Amino acid sequence: MAELLRNIQDTVARYAAIISRVLDVSVEIVDGNLFRLAGTGMFAPGVNRDMSSEGFVYRHVLQTRKRQVISDPGNDPLCTHCQHQNHCLEKFEISTPILCDGQVIGIIGLACQNEEEKLRLERKLDDYLDFLDQISDFIGIKAHEQLEAAHNRAMISMLDSVINKVDQGVLILGEEGEITTFNESARQQLHLGGGLLGRPVGIAFTGDTLGNAKEYKLAIDGTSRTVMGEIFSIGGSDPHYATVLLFTDSKKLHSQLYEMTSTVSSLGCQHIIGTSEQIVQLKLDIHKVARSSSTVLITGESGTGKELVATAIWQDSERKNQRFVAINCAAIPESLLESELFGYVKGAFTGADPNGKIGKFELAQGGVIFLDEIGDMPLHLQVKLLRVIQERKLMRIGSNQVIPVNVRIIAATNKDLRQMIEERKFREDLYYRLNVIPLHIPPLRERKEDIDSLVQFFIERYVRLFDKCYAGIDEQTMWYLREHRWAGNIRELENAVEFMVNMMEEDGRLTVSTLPKEIRETVGSGQNRSPDVMTLRELERREIAKALQRHPATTEGKRQAAKELGISMATLYRKLEQEENL
Repeated sequence: MAELLRNIQDTVARYAAIISRVLDVSVEIVDGNLFRLAGTGMFAPGVNRDMSSEGFVYRHVLQTRKRQVISDPGNDPLCTHCQHQNHCLEKFEISTPILCDGQVIGIIGLACQNEEEKLRLERKLDDYLDFLDQISDFIGIKAHEQLEAAHNRAMISMLDSVINKVDQGVLILGEEGEITTFNESARQQLHLGGGLLGRPVGIAFTGDTLGNAKEYKLAIDGTSRTVMGEIFSIGGSDPHYATVLLFTDSKKLHSQLYEMTSTVSSLGCQHIIGTSEQIVQLKLDIHKVARSSSTVLITGESGTGKELVATAIWQDSERKNQRFVAINCAAIPESLLESELFGYVKGAFTGADPNGKIGKFELAQGGVIFLDEIGDMPLHLQVKLLRVIQERKLMRIGSNQVIPVNVRIIAATNKDLRQMIEERKFREDLYYRLNVIPLHIPPLRERKEDIDSLVQFFIERYVRLFDKCYAGIDEQTMWYLREHRWAGNIRELENAVEFMVNMMEEDGRLTVSTLPKEIRETVGSGQNRSPDVMTLRELERREIAKALQRHPATTEGKRQAAKELGISMATLYRKLEQEENL
């Protein structure tokens, strides 16, 4: 505070000159450290000089914060220790404190050098004291303004520093909607150059609220950008600071939500294990179709690895740096599936999140959406999905905003969609939209030559995971694994190997005793039966599987297979149902 007057020394000097001209006396003004900032008459030679060795009266004023009027300098008690006490040149003194925020920041000193000046002051002393108080107040107000200005500059500097460190974009707009302040995050999110200042911004609320933010469209330089955020009005009279927009780019918000909810592993073709002819061909087909944007329909039994094939297509495509969003249409209640796919806005329906929700299609924008178990999608949603595929646009539930969609759709099912079409459970037009590129994954029992490599792969995974010491697996155990039907396909095989590694003895060997009980009982004891002998039941399974493989996975294909096997369609379906229930 003592330094405040030094920052306005020119102003202080002008006020000292005004007092001197009005009262026709010598005037000095010192700061709180008794440093002379201004002086007239007898005080002029000592400007910018430390007066602390002489200012006995001034020190008293600093302590008491009260004005001192000394009519007999040299003989006053306050002059006792002054070195000029016995030969003081002053005839009359007035010392008036300068206050700022209740503290003394300086003193106005006034002195008469002769009796004539003294008598003139004494005749109108009260008027002159009021005049000095007013000048003191003026100087105090000016010092306070400087203090406030310095404080404001410090606050602005601090706010600028804070604003530039926050992840959200910040735009401060003037009364005319022009940008007066922005941070680096705003510049990057809006993809604009550094010359943002002064640019007019049009802000329109779309009416949609998602998460904890509202959706706005920003119009800048003829381009439109969608952001999620909030607008605040700034109180005050400065026209340069009227509105603050705190926002996150919609794409960035989608990325944050995707990172919080995604559990998909980025696995490519190299993770599809197997050397059978079917798997080799499947990998070649994946590589061919990956670079396309056409819709893919993956068919195959449960546990064959349909999601792995979908992620392999994604990782081999130009969209591999974008998102892969998976949704299981069978795992989500029918009443919630539409909102999961397309999202909804605030107040869309009772019981929903009051802040709205972004749908999976929006999260997958620019990338891939994987619709697993598409055969379980209800008919009324099939219509909406078909419209999204055809028009490449969607609307959130409860919104009238049309959102362009740029996603590649990969669907998967373990059901016979053609049979479902005949039964009016699946729309034929949607089937043809999805089945642009069909990929079929054969069940494990039809490519048993892949079992050895799959078993070894899973053994290595779980030995490493459980920190086990592995010494090998005997041939009899491998025979059991090869001969098992694997109704659950690769998923069942992986679970079996995980069980075996858990049951492994300290010698590190995987033996028949480590196999799950179901496999040992289903296949039979290897000690009582030669691996070369096949049960009639297994022979029947293989012949049925061989006949089915020779024909398409349709009703007509099954009819042809039954004819080759010499059985009726009803018998074939019964036997297939029996196998599924094992």
